[in-house]
Amino acid sequence: MLRHAIAPSRRYTKASHDVVRHPRLSSDAKILLLYVQGLPEQQAGKALSEHGKKLGISGRAYQRAKAQLIAHGFVHEWKRQGDRGFWVTDQLFANVPLTDDEARAVRESWVGAVADRPGARNPAVGEPGCPVAGGYEPVEEELGENCSHPPSEEPGAAEAAQGERVLLSLRHAHPQLHLGVREARGLAEAAGEWIRRGVSAAELRRTLISELPRDGVRSAVGFLRHRLVQKLPAPVAVPAPAPPVAPPPAREFVVCEGEGEEHVFRPVGDETLCGPCAREANRVYWAARRAEMENEPDPLPWRERIAAIIESEQEQEREAEAGPSGVLVATHASGSVRDAGAGS
Repeated sequence: MLRHAIAPSRRYTKASHDVVRHPRLSSDAKILLLYVQGLPEQQAGKALSEHGKKLGISGRAYQRAKAQLIAHGFVHEWKRQGDRGFWVTDQLFANVPLTDDEARAVRESWVGAVADRPGARNPAVGEPGCPVAGGYEPVEEELGENCSHPPSEEPGAAEAAQGERVLLSLRHAHPQLHLGVREARGLAEAAGEWIRRGVSAAELRRTLISELPRDGVRSAVGFLRHRLVQKLPAPVAVPAPAPPVAPPPAREFVVCEGEGEEHVFRPVGDETLCGPCAREANRVYWAARRAEMENEPDPLPWRERIAAIIESEQEQEREAEAGPSGVLVATHASGSVRDAGAGS
């Protein structure tokens, strides 16, 4: 397969390989996820179903795609009662999987941010206070930094990219951990080392946002760099490879007991015939058995078999009635026994 790919310099959306190659997301779910991720902030307040209709994904297809996104942590929903008593639904969209606790923390940070605005009211259905593109705004701020070819698949690049996404998502958990794209990229390698050591993206995120200083974070970059270095887990111990097992010594050659010209072979066990001679011996044996079976007489029909069985049983009864000398014995009513050949 030939490929020709040119990285766009503007108006594009970053797509993680974890999303594009997700084995349990349908194409509709992936398209919906990538579409919403790249929306500008003024369009992020619409419900997810409206974006699905704009893409031609509606009805059962939309319900299946939405269920998959919810099941894998990309979409979270909460129902609440608004100011006028009507029930509304808040939707949270993320381009990285979030647990229920993480999603709830992001939602609380939104509510607090909206409440602090002058004249702010409770948001409408699904209306966030900040972009919902998983920590990214449309990538207009990175113009001039793109090369003319797609990112290279160097060792560790995937982990560093995932670590960068985690760092950019921290702004939703706590405003003091807000990082710019350049700042997150500078810490991406340190965050990627956690993922290389077996820590999931969700666990890394929980570690970075937990137990923040009581007096606040003065520098998000300095605080996160210190935490990434100081709390870095030990490398996963790789078990030493087992020593190679020496192959068993080769058996000595023995003379084959088969017919024909004398020849030798190397036995595996205690066999006395080489492979070709053993196969020929089996062929001769089964050919003889087949010939014996073909020469056997046909079995009697079932009626004749039953008649023979009845006749054999009658013969056994006649032999049982005969005495030891072969003379029939008669028993009179008086109980005396006479020889049938003697006089009365």
